[in-house]
This record gives sequence, C-alpha cells and structure tokens, in this order.
Amino acid sequence: MSIQTSPRDALPEHEPLLLLEDAAERIGVPVTRVIDLLQEHKLIAVRDGSAVALPEAFFNRAKVNKFVPGVIALLADGGYQDEEILGYLFTEDDSLPGRPVDALHGHRAREVMRRAQAMAF
Repeated sequence: MSIQTSPRDALPEHEPLLLLEDAAERIGVPVTRVIDLLQEHKLIAVRDGSAVALPEAFFNRAKVNKFVPGVIALLADGGYQDEEILGYLFTEDDSLPGRPVDALHGHRAREVMRRAQAMAF
C-alpha cells in the first residue's frame, strides 16, 4: 500500500504537521481510516523526511475540517495537482484576507469554496 505524497516544500517552512498516527488519534479513528481518506483524495499528505504527515490546519479540534475535502475535490476535478492545491490553500491572499486554509475555519469558508470552484472551471 503506497500513499501519494507531495514534497514538504509544497507548504510554508514552519507549517505545523501531524504524523498519520497523530492525525488518527486527534480524530479518534484508526490509522487505516486516515490512509483511506488519503487514498480517497479527501486529504493531501506531505513527506517530511521519511515520515508521512498532514497539515495540522486541515483539522478542527477532533475532526477533519468539513470544507477541506470539498476544496481538494473542486480543485482536483479542475485539473490542479496536489502541490498546486496546497499552494492555493497555504498562500496568503490579501483579498480574503489571510490564507484560504485558515478561512476554512471561519465565516469565510464559503468564499474559499466559491473561489476554488471558479478557479477550477
């Protein structure tokens, strides 16, 4: 079983990451379920050295942020590669303001979804 990953440098240098085991513990599921989410392309992992990790910003307290899989799907369906999706989510956007991934945790989530849909088509 192999997990598709993007390089660590697809994210900002000091972006907090969760190892697969830590992500599974955070959301209260077995590691195999996190692997399933990756294989279903609902999340995107990065390779940090020999470890596979997920951006901590993809999670709320005890679950995957409900908008993250949708944004990934919209952009992937529009032809964006994983590194480009991570670039979009983790790059500051003065018109939001802030990073789209951070906006997914608040009242601007629908705006991020709208923009992702417009970008994809």
